[in-house]
Amino acid sequence: MNKSLITNVIAAGFIAAGMASVGHVKEILLAVGMFALAGGVTNWLAIHMLFEKVPGLYGSGVVVARFEEFKAGIHGLVMEQFFSQENLDRFFSDMVTEDEHHLLDFTQVIDDTDLTPAFDGLVETIMGSSFGSMLAMAGGEAAVTPLKDPFIIKMKTALNDIAHSPSFQQSVKAKLTSSPVSQDIFQQVEHVVNARLDELTPQMVKDIIQTMIRQHLGWLVVWGGVFGGLIGLVTTQISL
Repeated sequence: MNKSLITNVIAAGFIAAGMASVGHVKEILLAVGMFALAGGVTNWLAIHMLFEKVPGLYGSGVVVARFEEFKAGIHGLVMEQFFSQENLDRFFSDMVTEDEHHLLDFTQVIDDTDLTPAFDGLVETIMGSSFGSMLAMAGGEAAVTPLKDPFIIKMKTALNDIAHSPSFQQSVKAKLTSSPVSQDIFQQVEHVVNARLDELTPQMVKDIIQTMIRQHLGWLVVWGGVFGGLIGLVTTQISL
């Protein structure tokens, strides 16, 4: 169900009904419809501008434009929290099998890691951009708070895929059998992570974030239409 489209269609319906009416009823319907349509379209445009470059609108397409910063943030998160020296030392001590098919399990480490800084970094990037002032009119940081849990779930899934991929597992096991291992493994892990991150494209990042944001921020358009309509209704009453 496209909440944005339904909201704007209903607002347009009020306008059409107002044009077909007369007297005070016409004023009320037109005011409610126009204010609701203005609120709904404005918020829809704000969401659209996160992902798409709109000619003449500075700051649009911020997610794709800030792709390199987003990728750098993921790199810092992976290397500092998941594969820190402390975590690597623990992995060494837990490796007790010689079976080459045995899978080193990083699931618990990933599940226990707090990804809130990664989400906060994404929000900070968006709010610090020229798009931030427009999003502030739609609720600011509070408007993107519902995206936190879906973002963390998707990030943990992606990090699990990296940590349990054959190339990553093979690299870690090979280094664990050599000495000294700590610094060498850290560098090898960083190389593998960089290689996997290099596979990311702006379109892939856009698709991941866009799916979540369109699903949850669609309510911004709905409430923009509702409150816009209420403002229009109040306006007609004040003018009496």
